[in-house]
Amino acid sequence: MAIKTNRGLLKFILLSAITFGIYGLVIMSEISQDINMIASRYDGRKTMHYCLLVFIVAPITLGIGGLVWYHNISDRIGMELKRRNIPYSFGAGSFWGWCILGSLIFVGPFIYQYKLFKSMNLLGANYNQNNLM
Repeated sequence: MAIKTNRGLLKFILLSAITFGIYGLVIMSEISQDINMIASRYDGRKTMHYCLLVFIVAPITLGIGGLVWYHNISDRIGMELKRRNIPYSFGAGSFWGWCILGSLIFVGPFIYQYKLFKSMNLLGANYNQNNLM
């Protein structure tokens, strides 16, 4: 199964607004599934499905579960980029720097989301090229 490589920030923002957040849930759910497909056989880890996080874990943990989930998935994506020798800088530091501290300048979370989508697009293209033959 081919992994999507056309995720973009503008489309994400517009379609999430039009669908009252449903598109955002779908895209982030796909990312959690895709990183499991791409990386699990190499790192032996499994990322929790995004819907489970949003509807159960984050509310129970008062949002701390969400911070942990984003830290872990960002770190996992960064490690997979390095393992595949893809020259793009992304990781847990991107989450804490852009999404958390960057929220002080308003645009930080948007930059983080852009970097997340670009990282997953690069990983998806590499996976499709090397693993689907």
